[in-house]
Amino acid sequence: MRLRDRVTFPRFAAFTTGLTLTLVMLGVYTAATGSGLACSAQWPLCDNGLLPQTIPSFIEWFHRLVAMITGWFIVGTAVWSWRRETDTRLAATLAVLLLPLQISIGAVTVTLNGLLPRGYSAPTQGAHLVVALTIFSLLVWTTLTAREESEGSAASGATSPLPRVRRTLLVALAALVGSTLASRVFTPTPYGPGGQAVFYGLSLVAVAALLAATRWLATAEMSWLRLATGTVLGLLFVGMLLGRDLVFYTSTVRLLNAAVFLIAGVLVAAVTVLVGRARPEDRAGPTVSSD
Repeated sequence: MRLRDRVTFPRFAAFTTGLTLTLVMLGVYTAATGSGLACSAQWPLCDNGLLPQTIPSFIEWFHRLVAMITGWFIVGTAVWSWRRETDTRLAATLAVLLLPLQISIGAVTVTLNGLLPRGYSAPTQGAHLVVALTIFSLLVWTTLTAREESEGSAASGATSPLPRVRRTLLVALAALVGSTLASRVFTPTPYGPGGQAVFYGLSLVAVAALLAATRWLATAEMSWLRLATGTVLGLLFVGMLLGRDLVFYTSTVRLLNAAVFLIAGVLVAAVTVLVGRARPEDRAGPTVSSD
């Protein structure tokens, strides 16, 4: 089989989504090490030149390189979606439209540091995370849509989606537990640059799995469970924001953060059990009349 035949749109979209997840992890690591500050107010330059001369500037430049590559992959995903004329066009296009905003916020964190009070600050980092999470979620949605379209509506409606919902929820639960252990709530684990990157990487895996479960539950008899998975997405979003130093991390905030992860984990576990205990008629999916 030729490479051209192997590179399908669902695979391309999935690769772009994975690349975006990696970029977010690298961005968090770059910010946590303070490497962005190596450029001071010289953006887009560092160390008064084009080439990095220190380790912090190398990390910043490497982050920019991966960001540039990822950006072109996102654009490529949108262009491919329009050529296919499928339902993936809206989500893929919105992801591209958010790219200039994300680049601008990234530039603000470096260029305006020390020049304006909102340069390298908590609100700016929070906005950077929100836009990144939105782009990632749109790419996840694009990938899910592309996969379902490639499978065909007839094949997807022949069996119940509950088995794959349960498998996806197990992935979400494992990722949620891992992200909690890597978070600043769990004090035995150092919340350094590496720990923060792992935390956000696992959190994004949980986000992707929860988005998939929420989407697939819409076609199941137990669609009401989408309220629980949607709630977990909101709680996880709060936990990710608290991980970016948006507020003073006092003992009260730590307790609140722990409660967020605990409630999210309990909800995911409960939904997983309910899906696993679904009645045979629920598992069979919608029936089609012969009339």
